[in-house]
Amino acid sequence: MDGARRAGRPDLIAAPVGRPDLIATAHRDLAGLAVVSTHGLIVVDKPAGMTSHDVVARIRRLAGTRRVGHGGTLDPMATGVLVVAVNRATRLLTYVIGVGKTYTATIRLGVSTVTDDAEGEVTDRSSVDGVTEERIRAGLAALTGEIDQVPSAVSAIKINGQRAYRRVRSGEQVELAARRVTISRLDAVAVHPPTDGSVDVDVEVACSSGTYIRAIARDLGAALGVGGHLTALRRTAVGGFTAAEAATLAELEQRAPDVVQLPMAAAAGRFLTGREVGAEESRVLGHGGPIAPIGRPGPYAVYAPDGELLAVVSERDGRARAEIVLAPA
Repeated sequence: MDGARRAGRPDLIAAPVGRPDLIATAHRDLAGLAVVSTHGLIVVDKPAGMTSHDVVARIRRLAGTRRVGHGGTLDPMATGVLVVAVNRATRLLTYVIGVGKTYTATIRLGVSTVTDDAEGEVTDRSSVDGVTEERIRAGLAALTGEIDQVPSAVSAIKINGQRAYRRVRSGEQVELAARRVTISRLDAVAVHPPTDGSVDVDVEVACSSGTYIRAIARDLGAALGVGGHLTALRRTAVGGFTAAEAATLAELEQRAPDVVQLPMAAAAGRFLTGREVGAEESRVLGHGGPIAPIGRPGPYAVYAPDGELLAVVSERDGRARAEIVLAPA
């Protein structure tokens, strides 16, 4: 029996003398493992109070692997869509990070904070007596389109190898360079009457990757001459991944270790166009070799005849070449 097991026969499992119940347990465990998808994406509904790294740490425990990453940081205060990748799917995050995002948020005018959100110390208060809804909407319109945005000083951007937020918290004055971003939609869905000397504005935002919603609040307040900061933020979509399909951590706990929602092929199909190739091209591509082009610059996903995701390729110099190979070695 031991020889059979060593020869690659996990179905032949010897139980200790007097414990035949362990045979049934072992077979049940093996059968369960067979149906768990261990490579793919999870759309998590991040709760407030957790960092994105906290969520990754939780998924590592639930999925039973350290190979976990996320596709775009959410501040601890924020809630909503955080795309998390497990095992080989972490290589797809390069393509997830760059997609557009949508948010709902609340901006408080008349109060400035060191972090540009509600978690930071208040640095200034101003009267909002002259702030009308018309001026607010005009201010938002001026921040729409392709703009040069200065990120919030309390951010994860590195300055000479150290995160900007660490420098700010140590008392250093930080000045970050402006970055070109695109804000395709910035709508005021509600302007609330003044309360306690401030005005709250609920907004919906659609923007490019790298946009700081906190900076929008800061810049709107500055344009109106009263200061502003973010009091609520929810990410409603990352590309085609939406809050409607997001799972809470409590829900993922219930179905662990089967936490992957989108296996590799389905995941890639959500943000990349695709093409299927035959057996020979699958073999070549699986070893990192080039295949025939189809006149599509890419990047795009390539699938084997059985639907397995093989690689992400782009076309150059008359060949389709892999940017990343995803087929199992």
